[in-house]
Amino acid sequence: MGARLGAHLARQALRGRLRPPGPALDNATPMDRHNNFDALRFLAATSVILSHAFLLAEGRLYDDPLMRLTHGQVALGVAGVFVFFVISGFLVTQSWERTGSLTRFATKRALRIYPGLALCILVLTFVLGPLVTRLTLSAYFGAYGTYDFLVANLLVNTDHNSLPGVLFTALDIGDIVDGPLWSLPVEIAMYVMVGVLGLLRLIRLPVLGVLLGIGMVCLWFDTTAHYEFIGSVGWMLGFFVVGMAMYRLRNHRLVFSPFVALAMAAGLVASVPLHAFLLLFPIFGGYLVIYLARHRGIPAIPAARFGDLSYGLYIYGWPVEQAVLYLRPGISAAQLFLIAFPVAAAIAFLSWHLVEKRALRLKPGASSPSRPVAAAIMRYSK
Repeated sequence: MGARLGAHLARQALRGRLRPPGPALDNATPMDRHNNFDALRFLAATSVILSHAFLLAEGRLYDDPLMRLTHGQVALGVAGVFVFFVISGFLVTQSWERTGSLTRFATKRALRIYPGLALCILVLTFVLGPLVTRLTLSAYFGAYGTYDFLVANLLVNTDHNSLPGVLFTALDIGDIVDGPLWSLPVEIAMYVMVGVLGLLRLIRLPVLGVLLGIGMVCLWFDTTAHYEFIGSVGWMLGFFVVGMAMYRLRNHRLVFSPFVALAMAAGLVASVPLHAFLLLFPIFGGYLVIYLARHRGIPAIPAARFGDLSYGLYIYGWPVEQAVLYLRPGISAAQLFLIAFPVAAAIAFLSWHLVEKRALRLKPGASSPSRPVAAAIMRYSK
C-alpha cells in the first residue's frame, strides 16, 4: 500500500575553476551556525501538512496553493518532499565525506531516522489504533493485521499502512494511517547509494550528472505509475542527486552567485507555462534550495530553537490530521490545518526531546581519517 500511496500522491500532484568562496556565500556547512537548512526543512514539513489538509479534508488537491499556482502540475506537499530530498542529498554527502567509515556512516543514518520512526509506529499501533478502531479492543489486539502493521513498518516496509477496523473518514484514503511513510524506504535507498558510490570513489560530477539524467527520465515517464519500489526511487533520484552535486560544487564562486540564482528563479517561473515545473524542479528548484540555505546575506532563522521538529512534523502530521477529521468530520482544509499543525508540532517536540535527540547522542564522533582516506577526501574536493 505504501508504493500505491506514493503513486497516488504523486499522480495527484501531476494534474570553471575552483576559487575561494565569495563574500556573500562562503563555505557554509551544517556545522556552521549561519545557515537555513533547519528553516527550510521546517518549512517543507509544514507545507506537507498544509497540502495534506486539502487532500484529507476534500479528497482532492485542486485547492492546494501550489497546484493552483502551477495550474495543476505539482502539489505543495510533493514539493516539500522534493526540498527534503535535495537537502538530504547535500547533507548526507557531507556526512559521508566527514565520517571516513561505512560503519559509522550507516550508524549515523540509522540513529537519525529509525528511533523517531519506531516511536511513531508504536504510538500508531498501541495508542491511535485502539482509540479509533471499530473493533473491540480484544479483537483489535488479537487481529493479525495489528501486528502485521507493527512489524512491517518497524522493518520499514511501508506497504502495510492500515490497521484493523481503523477508518478515519469515508474517503478512499480514509484507512491510511500514515501516508508520508512511503518516502522513508526511498530515503534509505539514497543513503545506500551514497555509501556505495563513496566506497567506489564515484561521488563525482560526471557520475552525478548521469544519475540526474536517469532521475529526470523517470520523472518524464512518471515511474510512480508502477507500484514497484524502484518506481518511487527513480522518481525521487534526481532531487537527491542535485543535492549531492551542490555539495560537490559548494566552493565554486561562479556557480553560487546571485546572477545564477536569479537565472534559476527565472527558469523555475518560466517552467510553469511550459508545463515543465515538475521536470525542471530538480535543477532550478534544487539549486535554489541549497543557495537559500547557505547564502550568507540571508539572516539565519533559528528554526531549531526548540528542537529539530521537521522529521517529527513529517511523520506525525498525517495521522494527527486523520484523527482530527475522525473527531470533527466535515471541517474545512484550513480548519484542519490550524487544529492539526500545533498538535503535530507538540508531538514532534516530545519525539525530539524524548527519543530523537537522545538517540543522536549515541552517534559515533567524527573520525580522524587515515592518511589514505584524508587524501581521497582532498581529491574529491578538487
